[in-house]
Amino acid sequence: MTNDTKIALITGASRGLGHALALALAPTHHIIAVGKTVGALEELDDLIQAQGGQATLAPMSIQTEAAMQQLCRSIHDRWGQIDFWAHTAIHAAPLAPANAMGPKDWSKSVDINVNATAQLIPMVAPLLRPTAHAVFFDDAAVGQKFYGAYGATKAAQIALAKSWQAESANIGPHIHITTPAPMPTSTRARFHPGEDRNLLTDPADEAKRILADIF
Repeated sequence: MTNDTKIALITGASRGLGHALALALAPTHHIIAVGKTVGALEELDDLIQAQGGQATLAPMSIQTEAAMQQLCRSIHDRWGQIDFWAHTAIHAAPLAPANAMGPKDWSKSVDINVNATAQLIPMVAPLLRPTAHAVFFDDAAVGQKFYGAYGATKAAQIALAKSWQAESANIGPHIHITTPAPMPTSTRARFHPGEDRNLLTDPADEAKRILADIF
C-alpha cells in the first residue's frame, strides 16, 4: 500500500451486502472487514487477494465496545483516516406480533441495531476525512406487521444516521442513507423462508448500484 491508498471500513462484512460491498471496493480500497464469523472473513480475504486487493480482517462483534475502540485506535495509528464506511451489520429478530415479542429478541435487536450504532458513530466519525462517505441502509419493511423488533430498532438506527447526515451536510463527511433492493441474504431468509430467491437482486449487483450512486 502507498500513502495514497484509500481505506474502506465495512462493519458486517462476513456475508450479504457487506461482503459484496467489500469485494466491489477492493480494486480501489484497502478493506477493513469487521465480522463475527472468522471462516467467512477468511473466504472474503481470499476473494479480495485473488483480484489483487488487500484486506485487514477484524473478527469481532460490534457489540463489544472495547474491541471496536481498539480497532478504531489501530486504524488511526496505522492509516490516520479512512475514506469510506458501510454499516451493514444488523440483527434480524424473528417475525412476531408486537404484543408477543420475546424480551430476548427485543433486547438483542436494541443492542445490535441501536446501541452498537450509537457507539460506533462517535468512534468512526473522527477517522472519516471531510470528503469521506458513510453509508447506512434503510428497510421498506419498517412499520409493517410482525416487524416490530426489527422495524423499530432499524428506524431508530436510521434516525441516528439522519441526524448525523444533517449535522454533517456543510462540513462533511458525506452521510448516505439508501434502501437496498430485496436480496437473497440470510437476514431476508429469516423473514421469508421458502421465498423464490431467483426473483431477488444479487448482492453484487446491488453493491455496484449503491456505489455508483455514491461515487
